[in-house]
Amino acid sequence: MKWAWVEERKKRLAEARGITFQQCAERYIDAHKDSWRNAKHIQQWENTLKTYAYPVMGKLPVQDIDVTLVLKVIEPIWSKKTETANRLRGRIEMVLDWASAREYRSGENPARWRGKLESLLPHRNKQQKVKHHPALPYAKVNEFINALDNQIGDAPLATKLVIYTATRTSEVIGARWSEFDLKAAIWTIPANRIKGEIEHRIPLSAPALEILKQLHKTKRTDFVFHGRKAGKHMSNNALLMLRRRMGYADKKANNHITIHGFRSSFRDWAAEQTAFPREIAEACLAHVNKDKVEAAYQRSDLLEKRRKLMDAWAKYCLIEQPKEKQHGKVVKFKR
Repeated sequence: MKWAWVEERKKRLAEARGITFQQCAERYIDAHKDSWRNAKHIQQWENTLKTYAYPVMGKLPVQDIDVTLVLKVIEPIWSKKTETANRLRGRIEMVLDWASAREYRSGENPARWRGKLESLLPHRNKQQKVKHHPALPYAKVNEFINALDNQIGDAPLATKLVIYTATRTSEVIGARWSEFDLKAAIWTIPANRIKGEIEHRIPLSAPALEILKQLHKTKRTDFVFHGRKAGKHMSNNALLMLRRRMGYADKKANNHITIHGFRSSFRDWAAEQTAFPREIAEACLAHVNKDKVEAAYQRSDLLEKRRKLMDAWAKYCLIEQPKEKQHGKVVKFKR
């Protein structure tokens, strides 16, 4: 019996020496993908490892992965793509932890931040400033919506729905009819389709409801905004091309905006033009409450209070705002 155990141990050690980092990563992804929220998350995992990690250490035994190799992967993009680099570091750390649990490697995890890489790399908060999505000032939203009325197709309707509901682009273009209760005027986005991974109910204002009723008359698939290919929803590119046609996608121009930026337009308007409490506006944006104690006591999603705010926002969007005063041209006279 003793010799059998020794032989089994030798066999496992030999296997451990032979298994590569890439094999461990692929097994880790396969073991966890069912618990991840969507296919995009799986694709991001695979793409970052394939692009940055595999060329450097993919074919090396997982036991041989050390700090030098981890830095070789991360350092080239740490200052330029800090967010990507940090996510990549975390993914490498999780793969190596999995390999240790499987006894494919031993020793400390070289990709761990605390007590390891934090002394070798500058802190990510100092490396990269947060880049905000270019947003249209809320006073110009009505002008933009009027311009959308001159465009044809479903893309203008999708853009309007983003504005009226203060949602993310992906949530609108991926919306299914099964998520809507048009009689109750409520849109329920399931947890697996939302960033915070918490089901989000949205009270639909009259203009938003009108768009949905209009689209429902010509319903072809379960997707509210169907794409060109069967079984696919509208792509992000459709909204980008719309902005280009309207002249709002030139990064060198003063009026360059993103569709996501309308969430900022809504938030600024709510803060500056209304007396609604901050938590109501934050709930409209489906922002997760970072205060765990406060979140534990806040059980309600404040739907009816949010309905009043979203109704007020829709009305504001449809009212033409007074334009800025035009100053006359200054004429210089000779003495």
